[in-house]
Amino acid sequence: MVSLEGEAQGTTYHIKYPDAWQRNFKRPIDSILVTIDECLSTYRADSEISRFNRAESHRFERPYFYPVLQKSAEIYQATNGAFDPTVKPLVEAYELGKKSRDPWQTNVDSLLDYVGFQYIQFDAVSVTKTKKNVRLDFNALAQGYTVDVLADYLEKQGLTSYMVEVGGELRCRGERSVGQWWKVGIENPAKPGGLQTTARIANRAMATSGNYRNYYRQNGETFGHIINPKTGFSRPDALLSATVFANDAMTADAFATAFLVMGLDETKRFLTSHRELDAFLIYRNEKNELKTVATDGIKAFME
Repeated sequence: MVSLEGEAQGTTYHIKYPDAWQRNFKRPIDSILVTIDECLSTYRADSEISRFNRAESHRFERPYFYPVLQKSAEIYQATNGAFDPTVKPLVEAYELGKKSRDPWQTNVDSLLDYVGFQYIQFDAVSVTKTKKNVRLDFNALAQGYTVDVLADYLEKQGLTSYMVEVGGELRCRGERSVGQWWKVGIENPAKPGGLQTTARIANRAMATSGNYRNYYRQNGETFGHIINPKTGFSRPDALLSATVFANDAMTADAFATAFLVMGLDETKRFLTSHRELDAFLIYRNEKNELKTVATDGIKAFME
């Protein structure tokens, strides 16, 4: 088993794969990670997305911008706008409010004027905004997409079994060893750092979103970091954590975020008509007890 690890995108990555030749792909993987950051990182002023956010249009320079826009459009439509990467102005206001403790909620209506994926137009060559000052933020699916890019790279090297994880989002293929699936943990929201359960996974991706870590309280109200792009706020909901299983990590990552916006009841209804997804939801009931629900396709693989 070859094990690689490092830092990227403000977090860590871990990659494992059995390889008879013990090949080490850390150098090309780190190079891929740098190139993705040069395209999609909102923390880099010189990245493609940052330059687009300051301009009215942008012609793609790297192969990463277009696929993320495509997936954003797909999930924006599927979730009726619960997933919307133009939420950046609201996220910035939340982060500033958390840091300064100054009230920011009175600015929500004006900020919402600049939120709406319908203001973004794109094709395979370029992207344009139809409303000035609209900005993109792919943080809700960029790590999942990074996992997919790295997984595709490993497959091109002839690997048929691997585990790729970036910041908790992951994708697995094949078996860890003969007869043994990859095993991954799902955190307990009531005991961060502790496990709620584990899942056996092969030939699938997994991503988890939760509002139980990154939040703050002000004037008796709780504000979470996953913002509802329709209202501008993140109101407490029974749903604490959503773990999504999909064919690719970008899809799992984006839907996990969308489900936290949608809340428990709407998410459960959504999953009944989207059998291509599986999910493990952790929530609190009326008695404040921690409860879980799993879709039929994943129940047999939870431990």
